Amino acid sequence: MKQVFNFNAGPAALPKEVLQKAQEELLNYQESGLSVMELSHRSKLYENIQNHATERLRALMNIPADYDILYMQGGASLQFSAVPMNFLTEDKTANYCLSGSWSEKALKEAKKLGRTHIASSSKEENYSHIPEHLELSENPAYLHITSNNTIFGTQWKTTPEPDVEVPLIADMSSDILSRRIPVEKYSLIYAGAQKNLGPSGVTVVIVKKDLLKRCPDHIPTMLNYQTYAKNGSLYNTPPTFSIYMLSLVLDWVADQGGVAQIEAMNAEKAELIYHVIDSSDSFYKGPAQPGSRSNMNVTFTLPTDELTNKFLYEASEHGFVGLSGHRMIGGCRASIYNAVPLSHCERLAQFMTDFRTNFM
Repeated sequence: MKQVFNFNAGPAALPKEVLQKAQEELLNYQESGLSVMELSHRSKLYENIQNHATERLRALMNIPADYDILYMQGGASLQFSAVPMNFLTEDKTANYCLSGSWSEKALKEAKKLGRTHIASSSKEENYSHIPEHLELSENPAYLHITSNNTIFGTQWKTTPEPDVEVPLIADMSSDILSRRIPVEKYSLIYAGAQKNLGPSGVTVVIVKKDLLKRCPDHIPTMLNYQTYAKNGSLYNTPPTFSIYMLSLVLDWVADQGGVAQIEAMNAEKAELIYHVIDSSDSFYKGPAQPGSRSNMNVTFTLPTDELTNKFLYEASEHGFVGLSGHRMIGGCRASIYNAVPLSHCERLAQFMTDFRTNFM
């Protein structure tokens, strides 16, 4: 089989050990004679899978007991609507920090449902950094951030702390489980799985139980967080195979030494590639400001479009996959999520160095 180095932005690389485990169990899960994809979601076997995933995630992220863990579908994009539907009331204003296109999309959906306010933005600087200054509206319903920006390659390095008490909600789709975070400072965290948690299909929602009391009864059943909390995410058929894969990924994270070890490895991977960029005499340029650089998505440009195309072509010939920048901004992007091995980042760093040397 051809060796490839997967730097796709999402769906992204999965740990080889996880794929091998799923392959071993694909046709006969725990001697049931059935694939996980064939199990009833009401069966004891599946119940054990989901409970294991919940317990493992709670332990790895130190999620307090007064938080529920829900499994939904529709990706983060559905959460853009679910959050304001559940928590934006007529007398309050939803506050959003704009740090990239995904936060813009979240704001767009909220505007359809009530009053909104931009609490901070780096849009005028082409989202090259995380906006620092927060200016909340009166009567804020919540403050929403996107913790990592896959397109522009920026990341919140600290948890924002507003001057007033307000529920903090975060889209962590692209950096959940990549580093330690103080869950207790957030009222709700949501994440599409297809970056660090598993394959696409399931969205994890971590929500404080007190916040759930605000969910109104009149909104659609499948967009109401209470539906999932009251029914153990089993009101209807959940994405069972995706949750099974999530449980395997969580076991893999634990086997690596937990989130602290994953965080250290991610920092080492990112430093390798950023060092090549910073020491290239501007042959490679990173548009993200150093203090806001993402450890998940390393974005960079070359001097000309012609060179960029040549770089991407030769990279592909050497087995590197997924290095094209997002279609919105072009350039190049290396997505180095948890499952991307250090050795693959070392290979990419060497290829970037060799490509520059050959050009010069």
